[in-house]
Amino acid sequence: MASPKVLTLEKFQKHLDFCSLIRTFAFVMTQRLHHIIISLASNINQEANLEAAREQLTQLLTEVRFTRAIYTEPVNSLRKEPYLNQLCEGSTALGPELLSEVLKEHEKRQGRTHNEDGIVTLDLDLMQYDDVRYHLRDWERNYIKDLINEL
Repeated sequence: MASPKVLTLEKFQKHLDFCSLIRTFAFVMTQRLHHIIISLASNINQEANLEAAREQLTQLLTEVRFTRAIYTEPVNSLRKEPYLNQLCEGSTALGPELLSEVLKEHEKRQGRTHNEDGIVTLDLDLMQYDDVRYHLRDWERNYIKDLINEL
């Protein structure tokens, strides 16, 4: 006679973790996806910083597309180094507040500080969430006007 299988606490915990993962996945998949546009900018180690940001955004969003990256002269900055700017378009199930928090966390992890030195390791701004536009003055900048046509 075969001995009965014993459900250990460890096996039960793995089962719960797996079920929790499946429930979370199912919840996210039932959420409406929102169309978003994010601006990317850096004025130090620009190419590497934007490449790292693109990798992060590709993992965070679905249906991700990027414009070309262009250099622009600084506006109201203590530093004279040019900015490298780019736009990203994608979809997310996250709300606008949570998405903005995640973007600011990505900035911080990439070394962004908000000191007075003018160094911008990475700036990720939520520009549009569905039909709602943010950073309205930035929409008037020439690079935004130029790059938005690539999306």
